[in-house]
This record gives sequence, C-alpha cells and structure tokens, in this order.
Amino acid sequence: MKLWTSVAAAAALSLVSMTAVAADYSAGSLELSNAWTRATPPKAKAGGGFIEIVNTGTEADRLVAASSDVSKKVELHEMAVTDGVMKMREMENGIEIPAGETVSLKPGGLHIMFMGLNQSFEEGTSVPVVLTFEKAGDVAVELPVAKMGAKAMDHGKMDHSGHDHSSDDHSGHDHSKTN
Repeated sequence: MKLWTSVAAAAALSLVSMTAVAADYSAGSLELSNAWTRATPPKAKAGGGFIEIVNTGTEADRLVAASSDVSKKVELHEMAVTDGVMKMREMENGIEIPAGETVSLKPGGLHIMFMGLNQSFEEGTSVPVVLTFEKAGDVAVELPVAKMGAKAMDHGKMDHSGHDHSSDDHSGHDHSKTN
C-alpha cells in the first residue's frame, strides 16, 4: 500500500508540475510560457530574449514594448533572410497576438533584442524584463539564461545547434527599419 501511495503521490506531483509549466505568466487573456535567453560572451553588446504567448481570448492584443535594466535599449525585433541576406529590423508597431493563436518569439524569428548590455548574461541566472501589451498591460517576466549557443530551452534540456544570436554584436546585420 505504501508503494502505491508513493507512486500516486509522484504521479500527482508530476501532473501539478506539468500544469504549472503550461503558463508561467498570465495577463488578461494572454498566457506566457517558455521564457528564456542565452548566455553571452563577456564583451557582447547584444542578446536575444524568447517567449511563447498564447491569446486565449476573442480579441487580438499586441506586444508593444519591452523594457529591462540589463541593457541601454530593449526593442522588439524580427529576423528574416531576404535574398540570401539575414536582416533584422525593429517591429515599430509591435507584435500582434491574434485571438485564439500562439505567437512564438524564438531564435531566427521574432524576438526581444537587448542592445548595449550592461553586463553579460550568465548561464544559470535570469534576466528580468517587462513586456507591455496594448490591452493586457505590463507583465514582468524572468528569462532563465541557457548555455551560449542554445537553440531552445526545454525544461533544462538544451539543443546546442544553430546560430548564436546572443553573442552577435550585430555590426554585420542590416538593422534598417523597412516596413
């Protein structure tokens, strides 16, 4: 009986843990999860932040700004390859979060851009950021710092392939604001 009780308790705890991970933060009809960033080299000038936003409501919302004390400037960016050239641009009108849909800020696409870092992002720490939504308002989130070069953060399991955007000083990228 004790073994069965232990197994049942472990299963219940596992279910609670999975539920807690589903939405780490919420505001209005928005659920935010899978927030993370990557470690940066000591003299890096920029870093990227990533998060998944689910709009469970019936009206669209818009991520209009991000702010943090970790850098001189924080912007919402999009990275895309156009004619074989990687281009990055600020999303001046923010990022729409359509009703009933999920928008993922991730490496190689939409992301939070920290520019003029005050210090490097160190693996095992976290980076505070406030996301400002048009309707849901301000949401303070913590971005856990994964290993340098990580492509994703999946509950501690890392994929080390892909471009290390966080260590990039962006001097070779086109940051033109073309809409």
